[in-house]
Amino acid sequence: MKNLTEMQQEVDVYINQFKSGYFTPMENMVRLTEEVGELAREINHVYGPKQKKLSEREKEIGMELADNLFVLICLANSMDIDLTDYFNRTMDKFKTRDKNRFERREQ
Repeated sequence: MKNLTEMQQEVDVYINQFKSGYFTPMENMVRLTEEVGELAREINHVYGPKQKKLSEREKEIGMELADNLFVLICLANSMDIDLTDYFNRTMDKFKTRDKNRFERREQ
């Protein structure tokens, strides 16, 4: 199983084999928005009221999530952002600021 650092490195190796390299942060943000829309559509088909058209092929929600992760990693890499560091900082924030926000399960 890969950690975030390994994923960022793998994406970096993949992207840097191409002359064009990373898209700009703005282009990646647009790509991410497009991918989020595709994920939303699939979730709506599976968990919501929207039925697929007969001409639409089945997509896996997991693949749509992974597509989003790939673009998110591209966005982070293009701006030299260490996702592991920021993920850890975010979890610390949730564990402190929001520690009493939700009712906990009984242990």
